[in-house]
Amino acid sequence: MKLYTIDTGYFKLDGGAMFGVVPKTIWNKTNPADENNLCTWAMRCLLIEDGKRLILIDTGIGNKQSDKFFSHYYLHGDASLNSSLAKHGFHPDDITDVFLTHLHFDHVGGAVIRDDEKLLPAFKNAVYWSNEQHWEWAVDPNEREKASFLKENILPILESGQLKLITPRDGVRFTDNMSVRFVYGHTDAMMLPLISYKGRKILYMADLLPSVGHLPLPYVMAYDMFPLKTLSEKKAYLNEAFERNYILYFEHDPINECCTLQQTEKGIRVKEVFKLNEL
Repeated sequence: MKLYTIDTGYFKLDGGAMFGVVPKTIWNKTNPADENNLCTWAMRCLLIEDGKRLILIDTGIGNKQSDKFFSHYYLHGDASLNSSLAKHGFHPDDITDVFLTHLHFDHVGGAVIRDDEKLLPAFKNAVYWSNEQHWEWAVDPNEREKASFLKENILPILESGQLKLITPRDGVRFTDNMSVRFVYGHTDAMMLPLISYKGRKILYMADLLPSVGHLPLPYVMAYDMFPLKTLSEKKAYLNEAFERNYILYFEHDPINECCTLQQTEKGIRVKEVFKLNEL
């Protein structure tokens, strides 16, 4: 079994929205904003080579939206989904499974491509995985969240016949080396892969914990649908991760891929940061 970091580039989001009630004078020290109050964030996915399966977790923002859409997010960086796959010797047609933690555009956009005005799955040989509860939430979204659920990112997956839905059940086994945890604060039934690798457990944080800068409990995104639920989930997962010595893998941290945790007088904080290939 091998794991590969898949970088798909960077984008920018409003710093205040990313840190909720925390004042800029505090969060700006760890995630400095530009003159428009925007901070840079990664769109870092994960590739798992496990026997005959090649599992891609999330797909970044993709490139099929309009220039106007992308103008809001200031995409930058040299990496793309396909170039990162190629860097490790893989092609999109090699992917057997696309595991979507949730269906917000910066996680699912690369799952579908535009080809001669047709919208098609980017990974023609893959099974696409979501879960029943979150899929229903995404295809009939509430007014507050609907801008994050773009039908052109979602419906072509269903129409292709490549979609399979997991029943939300915490700890469900996806492979021998990967189980799935469910959280409900950021969006309904977001999935967190928990991966066994080289004798360690790696918890893929998705949007429960976007970055090292979000480790303090009150640092909860304004994007979250249920902030108090996120707060309780963060507390429980950080305690579990500290007690069981998990490695956290960050999807959005612009600098840090992974970290371990330690207990301090201020609560659970980062111990060591490192890249996945250093394990």
